[in-house]
Amino acid sequence: MGKQVKAPISPWRFRIVVGALFVLALLLVWRTLTLQVLDVDRGYEFLQGQGNARTNRTEVIPAHRGMISDRNGEPLAVSTPVASIWANPQELKNAKGEWSRLAVSLDMKAADLSRRMERYSGSQFMYLRRHMSPAAAKQIIQMKVPGVYLQREYRRFYPAGEVTSHILGFTDIDDRGQEGLELAYDEWLNGTPGRKQVLKDLYGNIIREIDAGEAASPGKDVQLSIDLRLQYLAYRELKEAITKTGAKAGSVVIIDSENGEVLAMVNQPSFNPNNRRQLIPDSMRNRAVIDMFEPGSTVKPLTIVAALESGKYQPDTVINTNPGYIKVGRKLLEDHRNYGAITVAEVLKKSSQVGTTKIALSLDEHDVWGVFNRFGLGRSTGSGFPGESNGMLPNRPNWRPIERATFAFGYGLTVTNLQLAQAYSVFANRGKFQQASLLKRSDKPVMQQVISAKIARQVVDMLEEVTSLGGTATRAQVDAYRIAGKTGTSHKAEAGGYSEDRYFAVFAGVAPASNPRIVAVVTIDEPHGDYFGGLVAAPVFSKVVSDALRLLNIAPDNLEPAAPKPKVKGDAAA
Repeated sequence: MGKQVKAPISPWRFRIVVGALFVLALLLVWRTLTLQVLDVDRGYEFLQGQGNARTNRTEVIPAHRGMISDRNGEPLAVSTPVASIWANPQELKNAKGEWSRLAVSLDMKAADLSRRMERYSGSQFMYLRRHMSPAAAKQIIQMKVPGVYLQREYRRFYPAGEVTSHILGFTDIDDRGQEGLELAYDEWLNGTPGRKQVLKDLYGNIIREIDAGEAASPGKDVQLSIDLRLQYLAYRELKEAITKTGAKAGSVVIIDSENGEVLAMVNQPSFNPNNRRQLIPDSMRNRAVIDMFEPGSTVKPLTIVAALESGKYQPDTVINTNPGYIKVGRKLLEDHRNYGAITVAEVLKKSSQVGTTKIALSLDEHDVWGVFNRFGLGRSTGSGFPGESNGMLPNRPNWRPIERATFAFGYGLTVTNLQLAQAYSVFANRGKFQQASLLKRSDKPVMQQVISAKIARQVVDMLEEVTSLGGTATRAQVDAYRIAGKTGTSHKAEAGGYSEDRYFAVFAGVAPASNPRIVAVVTIDEPHGDYFGGLVAAPVFSKVVSDALRLLNIAPDNLEPAAPKPKVKGDAAA
């Protein structure tokens, strides 16, 4: 066979092929330009937006809540970093094979996870577990289960637990104040969250930060007037007293008379704000500022102030209390025994109902009411505590004799523990009234002279006799210090009148009597057995005030040995 000769390629065919390839290259270049450079319909802008929508995320930067500290800077409420695990049910449903493993890592049953997935089937967000330790949350994220993500948060922690719970209150799971000072100063404590743009991969892991965005603004700190050392001591003594007396409840308030700052405020029963799984609502109430009670004989010193202001009486003015009782209308008011002719000072010392009644009925009832009002009763202390009670100070146009008498020795009006402590600070401040404060003050408080310094001093001297031998409060004595105060034991009101076997025992006083610096009020609600203020409330006062005087380094003013503390009966219905 002969050699086969290849036909030459026609020039026009060559040109067509080359031209087609060139046009195709131009089309490819054009398409690339329209997709990545030029802003043509569904071009660069569209594709960039679609890509960003799948990978770019706005990450919320949680704000650190401000710290609450005591007067010495000791932390009372702090926020610690935690992590929460959340999921997108629309993504997680496609990884059903991972559910069992995920449930185990979350410490929950697989059936519970399935039910939660059904409940949020139409949603794109659900929490799987809140407030985990960052290390434990990181292990779950490293499992790379589709649709499972991590969120950084803060959790509130209270180092002193139940000792400060009634003052501080607590926050919810989102770190917002719900009770107490956490609620009162929520806007101040709560910071502003920040935001940043990040690039995430398929599993929700942050690859890189695109834009720093806006930084989080932390909340501001709050410094309380509370002294944590004294708070612990007062809490211990009150809890011991409640256990010993079998009482229903109780509270203690201690005030620094120089500036009105509350050094301690404790209540029983209490609760642990760090563990609220079995929380009893009744134990959450800050009884010292919310619960109202009839103060009984603890307001007799205010009646004596009205008597001294009238000019009709002096501390040594004699009052005839014979025969030991007095009838006012149809009501018979009795002393424990017939004290006979006693001075005004002894009326307070013995807590004589007859003597107080005779004094009150000889005065203008509106003058007596005016003294109570000047001492801050019947209105808020201005502490700013949520739900604080104002108490009740009735002001009648016409007072019946029995109303004038019972009002003078503490019935027919109501106060809170903090109100009563604030009122007694007038005696400690030489007749000047100042509002109590739960915050540490940076400047000198405003004071108002509501009674003369002379009368304030006279009443303190008379109240010192109450704690001396023969008075109703010998158990309030503190070694090496002079103590002035007053007992109160009031019957509790009930439907139809007053209970015969339910009492409120109180002791209010100042120390040291020579130059008062500490004001304290102790209330015991429904003690069993002994129920007199001088027997159940005064000993608590003695212990907590003794601690307070020493912690504040206040010099003793009585170096003579303290008198014995016999078991004497207090003022029963006073």
